[in-house]
Amino acid sequence: MTVKYTKDHEWVRLDGAVATIGISAHAAEQLGDVVFVELPAIGKTFKKGDDMAVVESVKAASDVYAPISGEVVEANQAIVDDPAKVNGDPEGGAWFVKLKVSNAAEANELMDAAAYRAFAESH
Repeated sequence: MTVKYTKDHEWVRLDGAVATIGISAHAAEQLGDVVFVELPAIGKTFKKGDDMAVVESVKAASDVYAPISGEVVEANQAIVDDPAKVNGDPEGGAWFVKLKVSNAAEANELMDAAAYRAFAESH
């Protein structure tokens, strides 16, 4: 499973027709201590670039954008119940949502890990 990244610091891991989405370790570090997460309802559909979720830290509130179009099939209640998990494992267990992908070709427009690291270091 390949992980791709956006310029807005989301990651997406494609597994067949399902995309698991979260925020990058870089984003979690920049946010600081996460204190609140709001996730979309199951069944909600998003186009690439739509506001999908909200993450708030002691420093700021940020939107999480859909890196790929699709329908929410699962939301990670664990990070709603304990937002600090986002700081502890942002690119693993602290994923935000799983989408049933409607246009897998959109993933080709995203950055691979090396390109994202270079982008994050320069911004």
